[in-house]
Amino acid sequence: MTKRASRPRYALRVIRGGYAPADAFTAASLRKRHRVGDLVFAEFKRPRNPGFHRLAHQLGTLLAENIEAFAGLESHDVLKRMQVEGGIGCDVALVDASSMWSQISEAVIAEVPQARLVMAMIGELLVGKTIPVKLPRSLSYESMDEDEFHAVIAGMCAHVSAKYWKDCTPEQIEAMASVYVEAA
Repeated sequence: MTKRASRPRYALRVIRGGYAPADAFTAASLRKRHRVGDLVFAEFKRPRNPGFHRLAHQLGTLLAENIEAFAGLESHDVLKRMQVEGGIGCDVALVDASSMWSQISEAVIAEVPQARLVMAMIGELLVGKTIPVKLPRSLSYESMDEDEFHAVIAGMCAHVSAKYWKDCTPEQIEAMASVYVEAA
């Protein structure tokens, strides 16, 4: 799967009656790409609070350091796994089941050669079928606005509360992660 090339993003400041480039780089980029009178379409997003972005990564660190299932993972990898596990901040793609199964089969057969026949039989059952696969969206500043990002982090805390730390509320988990932010 290839990642779609992202469009350039420009930092703008709100001024009376419009918008102006927020820095010299943006001004030069806009002059290079656009002419006076051009019609352009824009999507406006406020940048996220950097402290809240740190909170997300500290949540990943908190989980990696305290939940055995995440031991040895980097903070970012924990966040991606949480997205997929909980279906939080994910897109869903339909994938050909038999091609996916062939990759799984190769890995299993490499470890257990005797499984070849069983894996082939299961593969036959999957021909022509599709399965939904969760694809975690980027949590980067440019990809997700503050409200959506907050909903993803709240969803992760709720997932941790439901699956791993049943004694804690989602709010308590977020509070624990925020203490990690202050300690960092």
